[in-house]
Amino acid sequence: MKKNIHPNYTAITATCSCGNVIKTHSTLGHDLNLDVCGNCHPFYTGKQRVVDTGGRVERFNKRFSVPGASK
Repeated sequence: MKKNIHPNYTAITATCSCGNVIKTHSTLGHDLNLDVCGNCHPFYTGKQRVVDTGGRVERFNKRFSVPGASK
């Protein structure tokens, strides 16, 4: 590797909006502020919303069904 062309690899602190602090190393050079992390993200906490598409399918079938067709 060539000398004096690579960025410095330093220790930084990533702080989440929930208060979680993560210490890591990066070439960024300054601390980070995160919106979400593994402690507060809905997918990891189990508070994920499930979108029900059943109503949409029924609406589609109702709009495009042929009147008088037997099943």
